Amino acid sequence: MKKTKTHKIKWTLGLLIAVFLLLIGYFMIPMPPEIRRTLFFAAAVLGIAFFILGIVLIVFTVRQKVKGGLKWFLVLTGASSAAVFPSVILHNLVYALFICLFGADFWGSGGDEAFFFILALMVCPLVFLVSATGSVILLRRGKK
Repeated sequence: MKKTKTHKIKWTLGLLIAVFLLLIGYFMIPMPPEIRRTLFFAAAVLGIAFFILGIVLIVFTVRQKVKGGLKWFLVLTGASSAAVFPSVILHNLVYALFICLFGADFWGSGGDEAFFFILALMVCPLVFLVSATGSVILLRRGKK
């Protein structure tokens, strides 16, 4: 197999997509709570791997001097995957800070910090899907 300039990028992108699909499966497939608790550690490891692979994709893209639209799709793919983990952490930290500052009654019944929550669970996965699809299409187009 001939290694191309984008060989590492293709492998990293493929791993990112595989990890993303596994995480989506964990959160979207209905399963009994006992099984979900058993698999939680694996899901946490996958979440951290998703974060690290996103950073690795950005580094490979910049170091290999990828040009044009492919560069932006790859960087956006890496950034959206790397942003999920910090957004989850920031969601919990900001929520805890608001409780410490304003008390538990500040939010009323069932209130929560929404910005980082929406970013982590809706915006980043959607951006990842769009940018990963664009990256795959442009990488396949570059093969010809």
